[in-house]
Amino acid sequence: MQSIYSMKTQFLTDEKGNKISIVIPLEEYNRMLEDLQELEDIRLFDEVKAKNEDSVPFEEYLKLRQGKKKYA
Repeated sequence: MQSIYSMKTQFLTDEKGNKISIVIPLEEYNRMLEDLQELEDIRLFDEVKAKNEDSVPFEEYLKLRQGKKKYA
């Protein structure tokens, strides 16, 4: 399986030649962070959807929230 990234990496090794760290281009690192955030969003969506709770349209939620602020 070929990776979607053509990442140019460098490895840092200890005195015995064991790989202990990796250096990746900043652009690749940022792309990985964005991908991780998207995966987290998908995971949270799936978690909420699995609860099968009733939903409220966003506009209705905002109206309900405004009403609560007046009395708080």
